[in-house]
Amino acid sequence: GECWSRGVLECWSRGVLECTECTDEINMERRNKNRGYLQLHVWGDAIELYRLTCGAVKGWPFEIKKSASQAIASADSVHRNIAEGYCRRSLNEYIQFLYIALASFGESVSGYDAFKAAEQINAASFETLDALAFKLENGLLKLIESLRTQTRARRLDRHSNCSRMQ
Repeated sequence: GECWSRGVLECWSRGVLECTECTDEINMERRNKNRGYLQLHVWGDAIELYRLTCGAVKGWPFEIKKSASQAIASADSVHRNIAEGYCRRSLNEYIQFLYIALASFGESVSGYDAFKAAEQINAASFETLDALAFKLENGLLKLIESLRTQTRARRLDRHSNCSRMQ
């Protein structure tokens, strides 16, 4: 079977991921094609962003609990959309869900800026969140571009094959 991870094709057999970037086989208990997103760096970074967001807003007073809840929800949405898009098995749908993840991510980053301006998080927490957010944003943008390039290459290849048949 085949699946996409880190913008490269993966091959699965015998419950083992055979990475096309190297010749190593990576044994993974309870892993299959549908769980390939677990190998994506952006998914791992999104999980870490969720964890850090939960920690940053933990213990906020009742008056701003709604803001804390929204921060957690938007950070949670990022990794979920990465996974859902990956599991769709259509490259175009995958890209669409990565764009949705990027939009949720934008909501999260805007919240961090607002929390810093309102002095609801300290400078160290903001810096940690912002540094990871920058890394994740660039990773998502690179993954999207890589997948879009692959989509264009497939279309060109199909077009040239059709032209040869005529």
